[in-house]
Amino acid sequence: MTTTTAPAAVSPAPSVSSVSPVARIALVGDRSPHVKSHTRIPLLLQALEARDGLVLDACWIPTAEAEAEAAAGTLARFDAVWVLPGSPYASEAGALAAVRVAREEGIPFLGTCGGFQHALLEYARDVCGLRDVAHAENDPGAADLLIAPLACSLVGHEGLVLAEPGSLAESALGAERSMERYHCNYGPAPRHLPALTGHGLRLTGHDEDGQVRIVELPGHPFFLATLFQPELAGDGSRPHPVIRALAAAAVARAALRADSVTARLAATLAGTRAAG
Repeated sequence: MTTTTAPAAVSPAPSVSSVSPVARIALVGDRSPHVKSHTRIPLLLQALEARDGLVLDACWIPTAEAEAEAAAGTLARFDAVWVLPGSPYASEAGALAAVRVAREEGIPFLGTCGGFQHALLEYARDVCGLRDVAHAENDPGAADLLIAPLACSLVGHEGLVLAEPGSLAESALGAERSMERYHCNYGPAPRHLPALTGHGLRLTGHDEDGQVRIVELPGHPFFLATLFQPELAGDGSRPHPVIRALAAAAVARAALRADSVTARLAATLAGTRAAG
């Protein structure tokens, strides 16, 4: 695993880390200098700290290692999990394991592009019981495709996304309408969507033709997946609202974890004094 920590913001004001806790985020994906979204991550981490006071300690976890990290409980100790673009992944099982840990453990989660596709695949298999559904990029000859080739490629495409009023998607975007950038060739097969929604997943963002572009999981602290790539917005100096929302959720979880540790220490100290 390679750790990338956001550099400190240069400012005469007190360090933001003294105001809010540092949140640990797992970046799950096969890091490559040829994947633009990956090269944006250091810029986004720096901007989140400098502009928003949200400090993230990021750890890259290759998909080939993610399954073992999930089984060992390592992933569950992060404050957020982000499954990044860059599919086909070296390990489909690793990407799915990362999604499952975040979903089951209530860890703030974001899946973008390939992360969106694998979030749907994990949910279909592990929640809906559709064990045989497949991803066409990983298994093009499969009989039952949940993630299928798009009729029109979205590589290099920019389009309007409409968020459902009152949804997490709308809250994260900060608006009901947003222009977003894509770089993908695959999306969910419409015939399987009723099974996903029937088991609790919400389809809360669509394009102008009604195609699904955002999904979320009610009852989870923060579980959002987008077919578009928010990391490609602008030049990286102003984090996309969805990325900022994930960072805020991660910092909030880190704060709760810190409060819990403090409370346990206080209780232990009180017990020691009482015993003395």
